[in-house]
Amino acid sequence: MDSGKLTLRRARLNPLFRKLTSEVDLSVDHFMQPLFCVEGLKVKEEIPGLAGVYRETADSILRQIESDLETGVKSFVIFGVPAQKSAQNFSYASTAKMISEIKKRFGSDLFLAVDVCLCSYTDHGHCGVLSTEGDHVDNGRSVTELAKAALEYAAAGADCVAPSDMMDGRIAAIRGALDQGGQEQKLLMSYSAKFHSKFYGPFRVAANSVPSKTNSLKDRATYQIDPARPSDALLASERDVREGADILMVKPGLPYLDVLAMLSAKIKLPWAVYEVSGEYAAIEELAKAGLINAAAAHVESWIALRRAGASILISYGARNAQKWIKEQR
Repeated sequence: MDSGKLTLRRARLNPLFRKLTSEVDLSVDHFMQPLFCVEGLKVKEEIPGLAGVYRETADSILRQIESDLETGVKSFVIFGVPAQKSAQNFSYASTAKMISEIKKRFGSDLFLAVDVCLCSYTDHGHCGVLSTEGDHVDNGRSVTELAKAALEYAAAGADCVAPSDMMDGRIAAIRGALDQGGQEQKLLMSYSAKFHSKFYGPFRVAANSVPSKTNSLKDRATYQIDPARPSDALLASERDVREGADILMVKPGLPYLDVLAMLSAKIKLPWAVYEVSGEYAAIEELAKAGLINAAAAHVESWIALRRAGASILISYGARNAQKWIKEQR
């Protein structure tokens, strides 16, 4: 035998040694569970493609959180879905009330982030207020509304506000509103690198936020990042750091591993990554067809996201993470 020959398989033979030498740590502590709370909903509803995830009622969401805490999940991001939609002059009262009820019930036992966007509130489904002509999203008016919503959510008890709209300047406006409104200790998690992706389908059903199509505004390409322009993700993330973001995010996850790796190497803040609904549903659908082991595939995906630099994993399977990780190790 050539003593100078590189031999790698020897270190892979013993399963305990494989665990001992693992370079990527994966724990339920890294996860956030998304939750959808729908105002006026009487009975919780299944979400197509997202097995075990529901559009929750005001009552069922509290029971679901209690169940999730028992699985080891301690962090959540909530999406409020109001009963009434409009073009402007939005009310954030239903989401704020839900935040208050959750924190009253569970207090410091959980970390609660709240999505800040207008897509579920607008009658057209876009992430901001439209111009009078309806041909584009008005950045300034949208930012004003987002800052108002963020402050209301923080005052209701949210530990973190998470703007996902992709308007210019919204981090500075929200940080300013929080600081001036006595909420300066609340964290700000920016969806700084949110791409114009085709993987958001099940989420838009859950959040009732499918954007309408007009002759001049067919989708969200005018404000979400072009998948072919990763440099915009760096520029937006650097800007959001300057404006006061505490946590940054890449969304979606697997299709943008290169972007996550690049950004997390350049900017030394905590990085979240959102394993979006289409990514999660793709694995679930493969499993239904008998073509993949769902638990093993989810864990493999999560390891890839951690490997690329994510500190925080936002996944619809967070409530299964502890069980699935244990099964695969």
